Amino acid sequence: MKAIWLMSLSAIGVSLLFWAGQRAPLSVQPAPTGAAGITTPVPERALQYTSYTRSNSTIYTLKIPLDSQFLVLPAVSQTVDTLDAMAQQQGAIAALNGGFFDPTNQRSTAYVVLNGKLVADPTQNESLMRNPDLTPYLSKILNRTEFRQYQCGDRRQYAIALHSDTVPTDCQLVNALGGGPRLLPVITAQQEGFVAEANGVVVRDALGSRQPNARTAIGITRDRSLLWVMVAQTGAPASGMTLQALAAFLKTVDVEQAMNLDGGSSSSLYYAGKTVYGKLDQSGKPIMRPVKSVLLLKRQIDRTSGFH
Repeated sequence: MKAIWLMSLSAIGVSLLFWAGQRAPLSVQPAPTGAAGITTPVPERALQYTSYTRSNSTIYTLKIPLDSQFLVLPAVSQTVDTLDAMAQQQGAIAALNGGFFDPTNQRSTAYVVLNGKLVADPTQNESLMRNPDLTPYLSKILNRTEFRQYQCGDRRQYAIALHSDTVPTDCQLVNALGGGPRLLPVITAQQEGFVAEANGVVVRDALGSRQPNARTAIGITRDRSLLWVMVAQTGAPASGMTLQALAAFLKTVDVEQAMNLDGGSSSSLYYAGKTVYGKLDQSGKPIMRPVKSVLLLKRQIDRTSGFH
């Protein structure tokens, strides 16, 4: 009997060690320069949190399967707030900074739809609509790319589309977050009013698209998963990525469709209680800039929506 009792205790101990090893989150280990990337085991087994180290940037990605256990939805703050505060308030697994906004009046310059309702409307932003410098580009600004979630019967579907694009037949638009420009399959910075040229000379580049900077993007992969991407500066001169380099990177990780989100000082990614920031100040410290909108990752069982 004593031998059987000891064997039972041993089996229980092995089971507990196995369960702990499966559930315990591990910290991200930086990849060596030039490495393809390091994927870190994470608390939610279906998620893949990966870091890639380049000579002038660190790229953080979170791959989210098209799975009924996860819900991706936008949230909009009444004013502005930090990414981690918005994530923790909503009980989110992860959060990514969202669309563009005016830091002076704290109003969105991008459309946001939540649970079928328009919760952020750039046409209500007087600073945008009455800015004479933006008048020539206004029609393009109001028709930029957005990340969408459709409900098509009992099937969920993600898409990247222009604001004016129609909703597919037999589908409903549930959530949408505006940003831009589209990055894949081609960059549409000129079509969306971010870049303008006159006589072959660039006269407007609102994103500094050809200059390295902190960047944020979202993509849809070949297997229909979502990929959140945040590019962080390393502190080196001209660190970060251009939009062209970001698009090229996304192709290497099986992304077929992608769009840019607010970058620079807004770039930030929250996962498992930790936030990484993209932009560094002159002393090399991360800038923790409050933002207007975010994307949240929640468990499907939690039906609560983003706040607005």
